[in-house]
Amino acid sequence: MRKINLGIIGFGNVGAGVIKILREKKSLLSEKIGIEINVKKVCDKDIISKRNVSVDKALLTRNPKDILDDPQIDIVVELVGGINPAKEFITSALNKGKHVVTANKALLAQDGQELLSLADDRGKNIYFEASVGAGIPIIKSVREGLVANNFKSVYGIVNGTSNFILSRMSENNCTFNQALKEAQEKGFAEKDPTLDIEGIDSCHKLVLLTYLCFGRFIKISDVFVEGISKISTADVCYANEIGLQIKLLAIAKKEGNDLEVRVHPTLIPKSSLLASVSGVFNAIYVDSDLAGDLLFYGPGSGQLIVQDKTIRNLRSTDDFESRYYIRFMALDKPGVLAKISGVLAKFGISIASVTQKEHRKAHVVPIVMIIHQAKEKNLRLALAAISRLDVIKEAAVAIRMEEI
Repeated sequence: MRKINLGIIGFGNVGAGVIKILREKKSLLSEKIGIEINVKKVCDKDIISKRNVSVDKALLTRNPKDILDDPQIDIVVELVGGINPAKEFITSALNKGKHVVTANKALLAQDGQELLSLADDRGKNIYFEASVGAGIPIIKSVREGLVANNFKSVYGIVNGTSNFILSRMSENNCTFNQALKEAQEKGFAEKDPTLDIEGIDSCHKLVLLTYLCFGRFIKISDVFVEGISKISTADVCYANEIGLQIKLLAIAKKEGNDLEVRVHPTLIPKSSLLASVSGVFNAIYVDSDLAGDLLFYGPGSGQLIVQDKTIRNLRSTDDFESRYYIRFMALDKPGVLAKISGVLAKFGISIASVTQKEHRKAHVVPIVMIIHQAKEKNLRLALAAISRLDVIKEAAVAIRMEEI
């Protein structure tokens, strides 16, 4: 039986997990693919600390060159994370004629075009299935199973931490901070959760999804990003009352010949399949011309990409159009609603519905509005003007709405 030798760089929790799976599933993998997968070398700065899997000391090294320079190693598995030295390891592996497996979404989002181009020049592949959606087979499905399709839009719940927090806020009527604390206690959130709750992790994954579905590598800076840290229990409750659910969505969709890419909290109908995705689960919804609407769902914690040549530009953030939910905290006095609606009208924004909620704090009440389709630029200008009114006591919360 043919044997494939792996060199693993990075022996933390993920690296230990990879070795454990390869060991436990060795016979099954050999039976299914007709190849023996052999871990020939494992590299890490720390080769002394105990892991949940035992490895022969002869396989361990602190020097990555023992893997990169070994002509018998066919595939390098990069599990270091971050940008450098991970990029140097991948570049060196490709230059030395080795295939690469990585789940490093931050690196691929920043330098993926350069690295994939190098792999193509060297006749090698970079496999990155686990970089988006963990175990969900979205990348292979788009690359191979849906290769003949043109995509109209992609909507993804691709960060388990944020989805867990929003789910808890909706199900348990708890605050953002309470839900975050629970996520950290359960190990679903890092001590510093910024990458997750501010949408940065979702942004990295959206860059890769956009490349896979539309064949265009975009810059991280091209993505409009807004996190969930400003979402309150009140916003979640108001959404529930009108049959909507708040989700942090990574969105890429075609509008004519333009492509818009954004990550932000989004109000979607409770009837939507994405609305039912709870806890740390991820889901990716794609709208394609041949296969139709597809949903890929699962736990979140040599390439063939077709370029969509009808896309000419990335749409400016100012030109994004959406319906919006807006919550104002205003003084409870006559004429307040007229002042707010007057400013909105000045910027061409029309109101679909208004609800004024009672509030226990004296003289300050929440005013919840749903507005018709409006441009992002006009909304931001309007909100800035409204914030300067003497009757407004807190920054407004605006959440975009999507019909999925």
